[in-house]
Amino acid sequence: MTPVVLPWLELGLCAAVIAVAGSVLTRHAEVLARLTGLSRSWIGLLLLATATSLPELFTGISAVAATGAPNIAVGDALGSCVFNLLLLVLLDELSRAEPLYRRIDQGHILTAGFGVIMIGAVGALILLSREQLDLRFLHVSGYTPMIVVIYLVAMRAAFDYERRSKSRDAAAEETEGLSLRTALLRYLTAAAFVVAAGSWLPFIGQDIATAMGWKTTFVGTLLIAGATSLPELVVTITALRIGAVDMAIGNLLGSNLFDVLILAIDDIAYLKGPLLSAVAPAHAITAFAAVIMSGIFIVAMLYRPETRLRGTIGWVSLSMLVVYLLSSYAIYLHGL
Repeated sequence: MTPVVLPWLELGLCAAVIAVAGSVLTRHAEVLARLTGLSRSWIGLLLLATATSLPELFTGISAVAATGAPNIAVGDALGSCVFNLLLLVLLDELSRAEPLYRRIDQGHILTAGFGVIMIGAVGALILLSREQLDLRFLHVSGYTPMIVVIYLVAMRAAFDYERRSKSRDAAAEETEGLSLRTALLRYLTAAAFVVAAGSWLPFIGQDIATAMGWKTTFVGTLLIAGATSLPELVVTITALRIGAVDMAIGNLLGSNLFDVLILAIDDIAYLKGPLLSAVAPAHAITAFAAVIMSGIFIVAMLYRPETRLRGTIGWVSLSMLVVYLLSSYAIYLHGL
């Protein structure tokens, strides 16, 4: 078996494990929502987003601490943000019975807004960290605590919104006869498989990149980010299939917030200096692409469009797709 073929077979094996475990993870997250009385949006934002984003966490720490590849770490985190938003296009296409943005809770605007703040701040810091505003304490950037604080504020705001909301969309539904303990145990078991398989993906991605001769910035932003986002893809499709679209949206937007938090953790693990001052400026392109796509999502949530071009794709999905393709091409041209 040639060195080029083996990594692709390993990628297929990982994807299969994630497909099965991700489906179990989503179903039992749904049961937890029903048993606890919490909304699907909050379960997606907290439980699913954390579980599906752990591969990015392990990838980032490994990239900065073990392999000394900060571009891989930052590209993976920011690329995953863009990829997660691209999955909204897939959700919209699969929601043919009723337009996606007419089905989901407007509370997602809150999470998307915090995503704009956090991702936009990272994009600006990538550019500013090379100038006089490169604040640091030992090897850690002075902006890392700010990212952590904003994340905690976002989680608190989402919790307060959930608590004030009168709707408990799943509390009175059937729970398949499962107890809270059983549902939680099965959720954690499935999460462990997702994390294990997802954590293997970056190493497979690096093997593929080496065999193909691709650039590290491009590899981190597209290949590895796409690989570590496979759990989000599986969970999103499964959630839509069981009618838990708010859980799917909460997972995607919550994963974006967690991915930015991962950059703060990576900054602490990177001992050579502030992380964002050591990476290619081209990563700012990815960050601002994610900001633009989040802005498009917020506009769509307020406007709630229902028309589709030739009955296939809506202008919201088309706009996001164009931003994704243009940013990917720009990273390919300007990345290191």
